[in-house]
Amino acid sequence: MKDLTRGSIPRHLIGMAAFIGFGLAVQTLYVLIDLYFVAQLGEHAVAGVTAAASTMFAVLAASQLVSVGTLSLIAQAIGRKDREDAQEIFDQALSMGLFAALATLALGYAFGGPAVVALAADAETAALARTYLFAFLPSLAIMFPGAALGSALRASGVVAGPMIVQCLSVATNALLAPVLIAGWGTGAPLGVAGAGLASSIASIAGTIVLVLMFNRLQTYLRLHGPSLAPKLRAWRRIAWIGLPASGEFLLIFVVSAVIYWSIRGFGADAQAGFGIGSRVMQSIFLPAMAIAFAASPIAGQNFGAGETNRVRATFRHAALIGSVVMVTLTLLCQIRPDLLVHPFTDQPAVQIVASDYLRIISWNFVAVGLVFACSGMFQALGNTIPSLLSSASRLMTFVFPALWLSARPSTELHDFWYVSVASVTIQAVLSVILLRWEMRRKLGAAAI
Repeated sequence: MKDLTRGSIPRHLIGMAAFIGFGLAVQTLYVLIDLYFVAQLGEHAVAGVTAAASTMFAVLAASQLVSVGTLSLIAQAIGRKDREDAQEIFDQALSMGLFAALATLALGYAFGGPAVVALAADAETAALARTYLFAFLPSLAIMFPGAALGSALRASGVVAGPMIVQCLSVATNALLAPVLIAGWGTGAPLGVAGAGLASSIASIAGTIVLVLMFNRLQTYLRLHGPSLAPKLRAWRRIAWIGLPASGEFLLIFVVSAVIYWSIRGFGADAQAGFGIGSRVMQSIFLPAMAIAFAASPIAGQNFGAGETNRVRATFRHAALIGSVVMVTLTLLCQIRPDLLVHPFTDQPAVQIVASDYLRIISWNFVAVGLVFACSGMFQALGNTIPSLLSSASRLMTFVFPALWLSARPSTELHDFWYVSVASVTIQAVLSVILLRWEMRRKLGAAAI
């Protein structure tokens, strides 16, 4: 366990963010490796896989119920030096994760097919989306117990071990992808089903390794089976913090689904271009996400210890560092977005859509960094409702305008991207305002 209530906050932020960011980058390679090989199958395969993979936002939303509540409560307990409470929260988070994994498999195989078919532009894309989803579902299910394990380690200040496990998982995925997708060495290509299977096998293997290593990576929390019997009181505590965060991620899924549905009239090329552009954008966001993820346990431990000035300082440093990083990435997307797109498709029409998307959407990168920083602080303070409210603003500022645009014959594809930029900027302003109120309420008069 690492005591984050002492020492330089910028050093803690940068040190933890470096490991977390590398781990997130490695995790993103799951998607990019599959995308590279799937792109060789044509634009319908790309559109189908990206449509099906959009369901990952729904599962990520549900996994926040476990991960956010776990991180917040364990970090605060560590700050209070309350080891018994930290252990109980970890045990019950893992119990919730296992239950949620089983529910994901049951619901996914029962209702996932019709859901992704509704997002597809044509019958061929719909069939490929369904095939990929059914092979990818085990990877989605294993997110829940993995979230409990990862959040407990991050709350304890342990980030290097999980990063190593993620590297091993991606190496496994990288080896399996050409074998299962393209049939290298076997002569039996599985296409999009192979992409889903490669991710599922690698994810499950990585989680098993993390379970085996958990007690060696730290000694503050212990992993032992008999304590996993459900305790509804602890589940409620975790859910009280995690549920609004789940709603926040669910809104991201809703926005993504609305975009896919709204642009379906522009054809498979448009959906494939958006799919590639959005995946590249997600990888670009990783540094800002890493800083926010590092800020949460740092602020959480200090909040639990009553170090209010260090909590405020954590946000200031996280916002500043994140903004500098995002300005740099904005410049890259403004100058040569095509360099980020070309590795994933050789279709000129798809390249144009993806490049235009990145060039326009990059104007909100700094705003996204602020949203991430505020979200991490809300988690640390144990109240994620304000973060949900700021995300919900996108229903009014993006979803409804996008649906209106989709019904207008004169609408062009880039109109959706401009509306998204304005929507995220409004969300960032609202997030900062709500965080100031929350910090005044919990930390005193000097808000930030």
